[in-house]
This record gives sequence, structure tokens and C-alpha cells, in this order.
Amino acid sequence: MKRGIPAMVLLLVILGGRLAAQSGRPDDKFIKIYLPSGSSVTAELAVTDAERARGLMFRERLLPDQGMLFVFERESAAAFWMKNTLIPLDMLWLDRDRLIVHVERNVPPCKSDPCPSYGPSRPGLYVLELPAGAADRFGLKTGDRLDFALPRR
Repeated sequence: MKRGIPAMVLLLVILGGRLAAQSGRPDDKFIKIYLPSGSSVTAELAVTDAERARGLMFRERLLPDQGMLFVFERESAAAFWMKNTLIPLDMLWLDRDRLIVHVERNVPPCKSDPCPSYGPSRPGLYVLELPAGAADRFGLKTGDRLDFALPRR
């Protein structure tokens, strides 16, 4: 009986490792983004079509040092809207060099259809959503460079 227990534990460890590998590690869903001021924010990643479509919808709050980073396959003038988004946001579009190319400040939740769209003046590869007021609080503006490393996929 004692010999069966270590084998069972080993089997559970192997199966657990395979499941974790299939679902992605939880730490692959969040990254640190370093701002020119020396501050940083923790951003949840939105890299799949489904994650980008859902974004921050239905979230009731976002801490001052948290956000969501939308990662696209190629630069585009992707427009965003606030349908089903409950909290006001700042939206920052970044190009492939991680330079801010456009900022929308204090974008309000959409209360009724049709919801307005917000888009960049220049194409971006990333969009960082932060709580409303964060861009001003951190002194973020067009031309600033943000630093971050994306996990390997």
C-alpha cells in the first residue's frame, strides 16, 4: 500500500503540470509596464480575439496601478468603445517601438447604444487601458516610451 502512494503523487504532479502547460501559467497573463516617471503598473494581457473583445467589460473597479494591455498582431488604427464597461478609463495607443502615439483621457462608460468609438490618430500595435486620470497622474503623453517584456507564446 505504501508503494502506491508515491506513484499516485507522481501521477498527479505530471497531470497537473500538463494541465498548467495547456492553460498557460497565471503569471503569463500579467506583466509590469515601466513608465518614464520610474513608476510601474501591472497590466493584464489581452492577446486573443476573445480577450481583446471582452477587455475590461463588467469590471467594477481597477486599482490605480493596474491596467490591461491589448496586444495586436500588426499595427492598425484599432478603435475601442466602452460598451458594458463600468469604469472610466484612459486609453493609450503605442506603436511597435512602444512609443505612445495617441491618448484618450477620461473616457466615460457607455450608458446607451450606440456607443461612441475612440481611435488613434496614428496606427498602434498595443493599447494600454488604465483607470481614468492615470495618464495625468503618471505624466504620460504622446511620444513617451513605455518599457515591458511580453511572455513567449
